[in-house]
Amino acid sequence: MGPAMILASSPIAPPIPAHALLVLLVQLAVLLVSARGLGAVVSRVGLPSIVGELVAGVLLGPSLLAHAWPTASHWLFPAQGEQAHLLDAVGQVGVLLLVGLAGMQLELDGIKQRVGNAAAVSIAGLVVPLALGIGCGLLAPVPLRPDHTSPAVFAMFMGIAICVSAIPVIAKTLMELDLTHRNVGQLILTAGMIDDAVGWFLLSVVSAMATHGLRTATVLTSLGYLAGIVVFALTLGRPLAQLIMRRATGSGDPSTAIGVVVILLFASAAATQSLGLEAILGTFLCGSLLGSTRVDLAPLAPLNQVVMSVLAPLFFATAGLRMDLSGLTTVPLLLAALGILVMAIVGKFLGAYLGGTVSGLSRTESIALGAGMNARGVIEVIIAMVGLRLGVLSIEAYTILILVAVVTSVMAPPILRRAMARIDVTDAESARATRTLALIRPTPSPPETQREAG
Repeated sequence: MGPAMILASSPIAPPIPAHALLVLLVQLAVLLVSARGLGAVVSRVGLPSIVGELVAGVLLGPSLLAHAWPTASHWLFPAQGEQAHLLDAVGQVGVLLLVGLAGMQLELDGIKQRVGNAAAVSIAGLVVPLALGIGCGLLAPVPLRPDHTSPAVFAMFMGIAICVSAIPVIAKTLMELDLTHRNVGQLILTAGMIDDAVGWFLLSVVSAMATHGLRTATVLTSLGYLAGIVVFALTLGRPLAQLIMRRATGSGDPSTAIGVVVILLFASAAATQSLGLEAILGTFLCGSLLGSTRVDLAPLAPLNQVVMSVLAPLFFATAGLRMDLSGLTTVPLLLAALGILVMAIVGKFLGAYLGGTVSGLSRTESIALGAGMNARGVIEVIIAMVGLRLGVLSIEAYTILILVAVVTSVMAPPILRRAMARIDVTDAESARATRTLALIRPTPSPPETQREAG
């Protein structure tokens, strides 16, 4: 048998074509330059860089570049699914690491004290916008709801898309504003994690309704997997994470700790994804367990810097590429979009605010909660894409949900920053900040310290 025959019968897939690799490299360079550049611009006016990163994707996508320079847009972002999947894979790596690092700054010891407050904020923040979204979906006219779609299924999709929060956007916003050590920041992360878990569970149920009808077995299986993951994390997960991290950091080589953490985050993401749950849920829980080990986080500072400066901007820029705001051109569609947008903002804010008030938080803290929980970001984009793929949502409804995702992600950071500036820092928050500071700004090595002293 000749070499050609051996190669033809080999099960190994051929490498990425040269042109596809070239397009991917140009995509990464253009997106990163645009995201970093616009991120720096908006930072100068007091907004977190995530705002500029999202806008960079919107400008390079079908909203602007496809109309202003079609030839360049077609070459840079071709319609082939394989090429888009390559870029999406890079973005997914970034968001998984980002959420994992955010989870490391969440204190599991404090969750016991915050679980009641987080549950109240999460439930109220889910129920109020979910009810408003379902009501809006039931009243939506046929142009927004496809003819073949059941009004109940369409209404449920609208409700879920409006009630979710976006852990990736919330995590990066809190990290950029240096609020992960604050009590309200920890509460937002905890409640956001609950929101995401419930949101993905509801999405799986509604997707099953749209394709196979509602089955009790599907609901019970998903709920059982979720309960099993939580039980594992609270029992065996924490001592196992502590053992692994002690050995990883005990070697004295920072690259060992970074490699172990990345492996654990990816493995946890694969585990939850294989169970039909969201991969982001696995990385967040894994990061929370790793952060609870009380192991020095300083060796992970280089990983945090790469994620925050390279991978995270790429992810948010790719999220913006999916958004086509040029569809909002007709007056009826624009009015419908504004109405749903106002309802989504008010519903989520009101729900989180009521949850914070019931939990005994101050008015300013409740406002901060409402602002932080309002960001939908790419989570809503994903839900809208699922609805469009299943034929549950029309192009018009999809475009409106994308608008909600963009606007809420842009408006949340400045409101959160202003509200948190009026809340005094407690001693517990200061102690927590001292520990997490190592992850953000590593301590200089002894030789560097000596040179600075000299």
